[in-house]
Amino acid sequence: MGRKTSGLNAAKKLVKRRTKGRWMDIKYKKKTLHLKEKSDPLRGSSQAKGIVLEKVQLEAKQPNSAMRKCVRVQLIKNAKQVTAFAPGDGAIKFIDEHDDVVIECIGGNKGGSKGDIPGVRWQVIKVNGQSLVGLISGKIEKARR
Repeated sequence: MGRKTSGLNAAKKLVKRRTKGRWMDIKYKKKTLHLKEKSDPLRGSSQAKGIVLEKVQLEAKQPNSAMRKCVRVQLIKNAKQVTAFAPGDGAIKFIDEHDDVVIECIGGNKGGSKGDIPGVRWQVIKVNGQSLVGLISGKIEKARR
């Protein structure tokens, strides 16, 4: 078994050894090579604006048998299309086609999808500049455009 160098002139070798070891860490590698920004449609930002293209229903994973209400959104910043979940009871009623929406990351494991919705990593938080939570609770009414 190799030992770490020790002595007066060992610092350079220790630094080199530490640097080599850090590349084994997945989080360090992702951060250093900017892999999140390259692969993520939101380009590393927490929220993004988009336009609703269509409403879709996705089947939940086993053992659940629900139809999850989602929307296909085209992002304004780079014209990429993503599927976003509409959270809340009856939330899909407040979202129409061609509405402006703000989406954010759901926050699943390692940036993946959350819960039983396959491949959906974002959720709608605003519709036409109004909070979706406020619309569902009835505190605000949907703006006429």
